[in-house]
Amino acid sequence: MKTKIVLVTLVSAAAFALGCRKEETVSQQLDQVESKTKEAVQDMKDYSFAQKDEFIKTMQGQLTNLNQNLDQLSAKIDSANETVKAEAKPKLQALRDQFTTLNQQLAEAQAATESTWDSIKAGTKKAYEAVEQGVRDSRQWVSEKIAP
Repeated sequence: MKTKIVLVTLVSAAAFALGCRKEETVSQQLDQVESKTKEAVQDMKDYSFAQKDEFIKTMQGQLTNLNQNLDQLSAKIDSANETVKAEAKPKLQALRDQFTTLNQQLAEAQAATESTWDSIKAGTKKAYEAVEQGVRDSRQWVSEKIAP
């Protein structure tokens, strides 16, 4: 299971690093990322309390991957015109706030007890899905506003 999550993370990072390929539409790329994300989220459901450390390590890896994607989007936005930058600033701040929430959830997961594990794991999953959706939405927005 750990190998599958690492593989999904690496494939997602590689797909993002390649950027928008001419032969694939943004929609096709987003569908691929969404499929891989659903697999990762499904894997999150399978972690028991005994696997808490593995869950946290996996989530931190996924958070690092999403943060790198956000940094790449930020760099792309920084090279855009002032109108796009002004419009993107609140969107990026909202994403950074979601990252903060996810980091808080991970801290709570580290401190979880067996009795609180299921609810904290569910909260972490929900926070991860919000961040991932936000990054995906931002990527689409950037591709629409900034010509490749």
